[in-house]
Amino acid sequence: MMDQDDPLVATLPAVARLALVYAPAGAREQTLALLALDARLATLIRRSSEPMLAQLRLAWWRESIGHDPASWPQGEPILATLRSWGPTHAEATGLVDAWEALTAPSPLGADAMRAFAEGRGAAAAALARVLGRIGDADAAAQLGRIWGIEDLAMRLGREEERTIAIQLAAEMPGKLPRVGRSLRPLRVLAGLTRRRRLTGSEDGAASPAAMLEALKLGLLGL
Repeated sequence: MMDQDDPLVATLPAVARLALVYAPAGAREQTLALLALDARLATLIRRSSEPMLAQLRLAWWRESIGHDPASWPQGEPILATLRSWGPTHAEATGLVDAWEALTAPSPLGADAMRAFAEGRGAAAAALARVLGRIGDADAAAQLGRIWGIEDLAMRLGREEERTIAIQLAAEMPGKLPRVGRSLRPLRVLAGLTRRRRLTGSEDGAASPAAMLEALKLGLLGL
Protein backbone atom coordinates (compact mmCIF):
# COMPACT_ATOMS: atom_id res chain seq x y z
CA MET A 1 0.00 0.00 0.00
CA MET A 2 1.23 3.49 -0.79
CA ASP A 3 2.61 5.33 2.23
CA GLN A 4 -0.02 7.81 3.37
CA ASP A 5 2.84 9.91 4.82
CA ASP A 6 4.15 10.47 1.29
CA PRO A 7 4.41 14.28 0.86
CA LEU A 8 2.43 14.12 -2.38
CA VAL A 9 -0.35 12.11 -0.77
CA ALA A 10 -0.44 14.66 2.04
CA THR A 11 -1.38 17.39 -0.46
CA LEU A 12 -4.64 15.62 -1.36
CA PRO A 13 -8.03 16.58 0.08
CA ALA A 14 -9.34 14.07 2.60
CA VAL A 15 -11.82 12.51 0.17
CA ALA A 16 -9.09 12.02 -2.44
CA ARG A 17 -6.77 10.42 0.13
CA LEU A 18 -9.52 8.01 1.07
CA ALA A 19 -10.22 7.24 -2.59
CA LEU A 20 -6.54 6.48 -3.18
CA VAL A 21 -6.65 3.76 -0.51
CA TYR A 22 -8.85 1.71 -2.86
CA ALA A 23 -6.44 1.82 -5.79
CA PRO A 24 -4.71 -1.54 -6.32
CA ALA A 25 -0.93 -1.47 -6.11
CA GLY A 26 -0.58 -1.52 -9.89
CA ALA A 27 -2.80 1.56 -10.26
CA ARG A 28 -1.76 3.66 -7.29
CA GLU A 29 0.96 5.78 -8.85
CA GLN A 30 -1.15 6.56 -11.92
CA THR A 31 -4.16 7.44 -9.74
CA LEU A 32 -2.02 9.54 -7.43
CA ALA A 33 -0.74 11.49 -10.44
CA LEU A 34 -4.30 12.45 -11.41
CA LEU A 35 -5.38 13.32 -7.87
CA ALA A 36 -2.24 15.26 -7.01
CA LEU A 37 -2.38 17.28 -10.23
CA ASP A 38 -6.02 18.12 -9.58
CA ALA A 39 -5.21 19.21 -6.02
CA ARG A 40 -2.28 21.37 -7.20
CA LEU A 41 -4.43 23.10 -9.81
CA ALA A 42 -7.18 23.72 -7.26
CA THR A 43 -4.64 25.41 -4.99
CA LEU A 44 -3.32 27.42 -7.93
CA ILE A 45 -6.80 28.76 -8.68
CA ARG A 46 -7.46 29.55 -5.01
CA ARG A 47 -4.23 31.48 -4.59
CA SER A 48 -4.40 33.49 -7.82
CA SER A 49 -5.71 36.97 -7.19
CA GLU A 50 -6.51 37.60 -10.86
CA PRO A 51 -7.90 35.29 -13.57
CA MET A 52 -5.06 36.28 -15.91
CA LEU A 53 -2.47 35.19 -13.36
CA ALA A 54 -4.26 31.86 -12.93
CA GLN A 55 -4.38 31.37 -16.71
CA LEU A 56 -0.63 32.01 -17.01
CA ARG A 57 0.11 29.42 -14.33
CA LEU A 58 -2.26 26.94 -15.92
CA ALA A 59 -0.54 27.52 -19.26
CA TRP A 60 2.76 26.45 -17.69
CA TRP A 61 1.20 23.17 -16.57
CA ARG A 62 -0.45 22.56 -19.93
CA GLU A 63 2.79 23.19 -21.80
CA SER A 64 4.88 21.13 -19.39
CA ILE A 65 2.54 18.14 -19.45
CA GLY A 66 2.36 18.24 -23.23
CA HIS A 67 6.13 18.11 -23.65
CA ASP A 68 8.36 15.06 -23.75
CA PRO A 69 8.99 13.94 -20.15
CA ALA A 70 12.73 14.11 -20.88
CA SER A 71 12.35 17.91 -20.85
CA TRP A 72 10.38 18.10 -17.62
CA PRO A 73 12.00 20.08 -14.80
CA GLN A 74 13.64 18.03 -12.10
CA GLY A 75 12.29 18.18 -8.58
CA GLU A 76 8.58 18.52 -9.47
CA PRO A 77 6.96 15.50 -7.76
CA ILE A 78 3.70 15.66 -9.70
CA LEU A 79 5.47 15.50 -13.04
CA ALA A 80 7.70 12.73 -11.71
CA THR A 81 4.62 10.72 -10.75
CA LEU A 82 2.93 11.52 -14.06
CA ARG A 83 5.70 9.58 -15.81
CA SER A 84 3.70 6.51 -14.79
CA TRP A 85 1.18 7.50 -17.49
CA GLY A 86 3.75 6.65 -20.14
CA PRO A 87 3.14 7.94 -23.68
CA THR A 88 -0.40 9.13 -22.83
CA HIS A 89 0.78 11.63 -20.19
CA ALA A 90 -0.39 14.58 -22.31
CA GLU A 91 -4.02 13.51 -21.80
CA ALA A 92 -3.77 14.72 -18.22
CA THR A 93 -4.20 18.23 -19.62
CA GLY A 94 -7.94 17.58 -19.35
CA LEU A 95 -7.55 18.67 -15.73
CA VAL A 96 -5.89 21.90 -16.81
CA ASP A 97 -8.83 22.56 -19.13
CA ALA A 98 -11.19 21.87 -16.25
CA TRP A 99 -9.63 24.37 -13.88
CA GLU A 100 -9.18 26.96 -16.61
CA ALA A 101 -12.96 26.93 -17.08
CA LEU A 102 -13.26 28.35 -13.57
CA THR A 103 -11.31 31.46 -14.57
CA ALA A 104 -14.36 32.64 -16.55
CA PRO A 105 -15.94 35.91 -15.38
CA SER A 106 -18.04 35.56 -12.26
CA PRO A 107 -20.66 34.62 -11.50
CA LEU A 108 -19.90 31.35 -13.24
CA GLY A 109 -22.54 30.11 -15.62
CA ALA A 110 -23.66 26.61 -16.53
CA ASP A 111 -21.34 26.42 -19.55
CA ALA A 112 -18.23 27.03 -17.43
CA MET A 113 -19.39 24.45 -14.90
CA ARG A 114 -20.05 21.87 -17.60
CA ALA A 115 -16.60 22.56 -19.04
CA PHE A 116 -15.07 21.93 -15.62
CA ALA A 117 -16.92 18.64 -15.32
CA GLU A 118 -15.99 17.63 -18.87
CA GLY A 119 -12.32 18.31 -18.16
CA ARG A 120 -12.33 16.09 -15.09
CA GLY A 121 -14.25 13.50 -17.07
CA ALA A 122 -11.68 13.56 -19.88
CA ALA A 123 -8.85 13.07 -17.38
CA ALA A 124 -10.71 10.20 -15.71
CA ALA A 125 -11.23 8.52 -19.09
CA ALA A 126 -7.53 8.99 -19.81
CA LEU A 127 -6.71 7.24 -16.53
CA ALA A 128 -8.86 4.31 -17.64
CA ARG A 129 -6.85 4.02 -20.84
CA VAL A 130 -3.55 4.36 -18.97
CA LEU A 131 -4.59 1.44 -16.75
CA GLY A 132 -5.59 -0.69 -19.73
CA ARG A 133 -9.32 -0.40 -18.99
CA ILE A 134 -10.32 0.97 -22.37
CA GLY A 135 -13.78 -0.54 -22.10
CA ASP A 136 -14.35 1.43 -18.90
CA ALA A 137 -13.34 4.79 -20.39
CA ASP A 138 -16.89 6.06 -20.90
CA ALA A 139 -17.94 5.02 -17.39
CA ALA A 140 -14.80 6.61 -15.96
CA ALA A 141 -15.60 9.84 -17.80
CA GLN A 142 -19.10 9.83 -16.32
CA LEU A 143 -17.67 9.37 -12.83
CA GLY A 144 -15.27 12.24 -13.46
CA ARG A 145 -18.11 14.50 -14.54
CA ILE A 146 -20.16 13.61 -11.46
CA TRP A 147 -17.14 14.26 -9.25
CA GLY A 148 -16.71 17.64 -10.94
CA ILE A 149 -20.28 18.90 -10.74
CA GLU A 150 -20.90 17.61 -7.22
CA ASP A 151 -17.68 19.26 -6.05
CA LEU A 152 -18.74 22.60 -7.52
CA ALA A 153 -22.20 22.33 -5.97
CA MET A 154 -20.58 22.17 -2.54
CA ARG A 155 -17.62 24.50 -3.03
CA LEU A 156 -18.78 27.52 -5.01
CA GLY A 157 -19.08 30.64 -2.92
CA ARG A 158 -21.94 32.49 -4.57
CA GLU A 159 -25.46 31.30 -3.90
CA GLU A 160 -26.52 31.76 -7.53
CA GLU A 161 -23.55 29.67 -8.67
CA ARG A 162 -24.33 26.88 -6.21
CA THR A 163 -27.93 26.86 -7.38
CA ILE A 164 -26.85 26.29 -10.98
CA ALA A 165 -24.37 23.59 -9.93
CA ILE A 166 -27.04 21.79 -7.91
CA GLN A 167 -29.35 21.87 -10.93
CA LEU A 168 -26.60 20.39 -13.10
CA ALA A 169 -25.89 17.74 -10.45
CA ALA A 170 -29.55 16.74 -10.56
CA GLU A 171 -29.15 16.04 -14.29
CA MET A 172 -26.38 13.50 -13.65
CA PRO A 173 -27.20 9.77 -13.50
CA GLY A 174 -28.47 8.80 -10.07
CA LYS A 175 -26.69 5.47 -10.13
CA LEU A 176 -22.93 5.49 -10.37
CA PRO A 177 -21.60 3.46 -13.30
CA ARG A 178 -19.61 0.34 -12.47
CA VAL A 179 -15.94 0.10 -13.37
CA GLY A 180 -13.12 -2.39 -12.85
CA ARG A 181 -11.32 -2.52 -9.53
CA SER A 182 -8.40 -0.37 -10.70
CA LEU A 183 -10.81 2.54 -11.32
CA ARG A 184 -12.88 2.27 -8.17
CA PRO A 185 -11.18 5.30 -6.61
CA LEU A 186 -13.20 7.29 -9.15
CA ARG A 187 -16.42 5.77 -7.77
CA VAL A 188 -15.33 6.74 -4.27
CA LEU A 189 -14.68 10.31 -5.40
CA ALA A 190 -18.00 10.61 -7.21
CA GLY A 191 -19.98 8.91 -4.46
CA LEU A 192 -18.51 10.81 -1.53
CA THR A 193 -18.67 14.21 -3.20
CA ARG A 194 -22.33 13.53 -3.93
CA ARG A 195 -22.89 12.39 -0.37
CA ARG A 196 -21.18 15.52 0.94
CA ARG A 197 -23.59 17.73 -0.98
CA LEU A 198 -26.71 15.77 -0.08
CA THR A 199 -25.86 15.71 3.62
CA GLY A 200 -24.52 19.26 3.65
CA SER A 201 -21.58 17.98 5.67
CA GLU A 202 -17.88 18.60 5.15
CA ASP A 203 -16.89 15.34 6.90
CA GLY A 204 -16.86 13.60 3.52
CA ALA A 205 -14.06 11.22 4.55
CA ALA A 206 -14.24 11.35 8.32
CA SER A 207 -17.57 10.07 9.58
CA PRO A 208 -18.30 6.36 10.06
CA ALA A 209 -21.10 6.62 7.49
CA ALA A 210 -18.70 8.09 4.93
CA MET A 211 -16.15 5.36 5.62
CA LEU A 212 -18.82 2.71 5.12
CA GLU A 213 -19.92 4.33 1.87
CA ALA A 214 -16.33 4.38 0.64
CA LEU A 215 -15.98 0.69 1.54
CA LYS A 216 -19.08 -0.18 -0.49
CA LEU A 217 -17.96 1.88 -3.49
CA GLY A 218 -14.27 1.12 -3.42
CA LEU A 219 -13.94 -2.42 -2.18
CA LEU A 220 -17.26 -4.07 -2.94
CA GLY A 221 -18.05 -2.03 -6.06
CA LEU A 222 -21.68 -1.59 -4.96
